[in-house]
Order: sequence, then structure tokens, then C-alpha cells
Amino acid sequence: MAASLAIHSRLHVALRIAAAVLGGYAFCWGFIALGMAGLYALGMPFHDAEHLLAMLAFLLYAAVFCWAFVARSLPRVWLVLAGGGALMAGAASLVQMGLA
Repeated sequence: MAASLAIHSRLHVALRIAAAVLGGYAFCWGFIALGMAGLYALGMPFHDAEHLLAMLAFLLYAAVFCWAFVARSLPRVWLVLAGGGALMAGAASLVQMGLA
């Protein structure tokens, strides 16, 4: 019984780490893509938008990384981070198509 609990606990920690690292990366990537597309569409120069969003994403990554460990529901963490990143990347693609 104790061995099963230890394995479950290790798996849970590994999934939390994966969610924090990979899900946080996907979320910040979507944030940068959507933010750059939006700011460029509003008239900001491309490289200015790129640098601004990179600085903001650094702070965002630190926040979502920590949140991945304190959130109660691991599936919710994956849904918000990976799902939110995918949605933002898709929205950025739509904005970029509208600019062409």
C-alpha cells in the first residue's frame, strides 16, 4: 500500500512539473503570438511589440509556473495552460491572416 502511494505521489509530482514547464511554455508562446499580432495590428512596430511581449511573458511564465504547483486540480492546470496556449495561438493566427 505504501509503495503504491509513493509511486502515485511521484507520478503526480512529475505531471505537475511537466504541466509547469511544458504547459507554461505553451501558454506564454500563445500569449506572445497573440499579443504581437494584436499590437502590430494596432500600429506598434514589430520589434517593439516583440520585445515588450517577451518581457511580459517572462513575468507571466514565472507566475503560471508557480500556479501549476499550488492549483488544486491538475487537469485544470493542463486545460488552462495547454488549452489556453493553443487558443491564443489560434487567435493569433486568425489576426495575422486578417492583416494580410
